[in-house]
Amino acid sequence: MDCRSILTMRIGIHSGLTGRAENAIDDLLDSARLAHEHGLDFWVPQLSDIDALTALALVGRELPGLRIGTAVVPTYPRHPMVMAMQALTVQAATGGHLSLGIGLSHQVVIEGAYGMDFSKPVRHMREYLSILVPLLNEGKVDFQGEELTARTFSPMKPAGATPPPVLVAALGSQMLDLAGRLADGTVLWMVGPRTIAEHIVPRITASATKAGRPAPQVVAGLPVSVTADTGAAREKAAAAFGFYNNLPSYRAMLDKEGADGPADVAIVGDEETVASQLHHLAAAGATSLSLPIFGTPEEKARTLRLLAELATQVSPPETSR
Repeated sequence: MDCRSILTMRIGIHSGLTGRAENAIDDLLDSARLAHEHGLDFWVPQLSDIDALTALALVGRELPGLRIGTAVVPTYPRHPMVMAMQALTVQAATGGHLSLGIGLSHQVVIEGAYGMDFSKPVRHMREYLSILVPLLNEGKVDFQGEELTARTFSPMKPAGATPPPVLVAALGSQMLDLAGRLADGTVLWMVGPRTIAEHIVPRITASATKAGRPAPQVVAGLPVSVTADTGAAREKAAAAFGFYNNLPSYRAMLDKEGADGPADVAIVGDEETVASQLHHLAAAGATSLSLPIFGTPEEKARTLRLLAELATQVSPPETSR
């Protein structure tokens, strides 16, 4: 098969823009317009400045029809009732095009920046999903857990509103079990194709099947650059993304892949090579892509052209929403 033939997964770009830029919102909109014009989805992370859901409400309102997602919003700083309100507001503003990616973040962030207890992350996520998912789907909840409490006094969900799929940033076995049982799938970062095929997909799929849920969505996120100089590209990837070596959850996934660091899992090469690597992700079980584009302006333009070409040939699989 031609490496640039049909893919069975949606393709999106991941915006790494931050609020430290002078014209951050304008830059974010420009990036979203590029995605929209090229037939790509648009994913935004929750970093330490711009609020991802607020930004996506604006983006989706400005660009009707653009499929948008968060990758990801940390759960600890937002009560699940507040998260549900925000997600349903974005859905209303954008015509129902949101995928809600949520995650624990990391102990160093939650304890160091927020001063919150990170000692029981699996319990936290189980209780969080037990509140968030019913609110999004039914508009009501009555839950008392060890950590979280939530009770609605009137329906939260507007009549006829479409609930966004909930995707959990799940890497370890216990989190994958939770994501398969209680959510619609997972959104990944720094996870290579072998680890997706041998660890992520089998675990989350088994959990979803056992719970009687549809096949889970698996959103894969890796840096990508179409380039004539793969050596230089990997050096840039090492410099730009090397920080993730220091976070235990990502380091564990890199170890499973047999990778020394983020540069080893970055998707780099000419058009045929990059397209082939994207096919490998689809074959591994990824159903969508959230790809930060990096490199020189020329390399970024080449990468965007290739992704747009591939997006026109996508035949996405059925998903749970």
